[in-house]
Amino acid sequence: MMEIYIIRHGETVWNANKLLQGSADIELSENGRALAGETGENLEDVHFDKIYSSPLIRAYETACLIRGHRNIPIIRDDRLRELCFGVNEGKNFSKLLSDESDAFHHFFKRPDLYRAPENGETLEHICERAADFMKEVVEPQARELERIIIVAHGALNKAIMCHIKQHGIDQYWSGGLQKNCNVIMVRLDEGGYQVLDETKIFYSL
Repeated sequence: MMEIYIIRHGETVWNANKLLQGSADIELSENGRALAGETGENLEDVHFDKIYSSPLIRAYETACLIRGHRNIPIIRDDRLRELCFGVNEGKNFSKLLSDESDAFHHFFKRPDLYRAPENGETLEHICERAADFMKEVVEPQARELERIIIVAHGALNKAIMCHIKQHGIDQYWSGGLQKNCNVIMVRLDEGGYQVLDETKIFYSL
């Protein structure tokens, strides 16, 4: 039996300014570092065998801060990078949501109607790579590892949850968007996946 802690990165400068990030490699804000550091302090007595991280700096730095001084390997995997929003990256989140002519308008409320913008990635594709990661990397280790962490992103983590819960893109945001450094806790055993908690937060800031 394995426990999986699926964590969204700490707050970034772009998060604070309501800008759409996606594949843009934006670093953590001071507040984001504080959230990740406090999360790590509150988890320092919990044993983890491995940490898997998106290669993007905001996730990797979060992973490092959560690990702290412990000797836990951090493995970066390209399949854990955030959804690419193409030409919409760097644009104001709220303006895109309120613009009915832009496909991003449907992103949260009707994800099944979302269409990738120019140079962007579809939700179908991110679900495919998230499922590949779980099937090729995580599931084969379920008997030998006790507990792992996956540190990634808002949309990517929900793609993982689509695989875990076995639901379609119409239910993409089931459980809501994760807050920064929010932890989704899942158990994997012979009977499959069991979601233990989707709202766990290990900081008090």
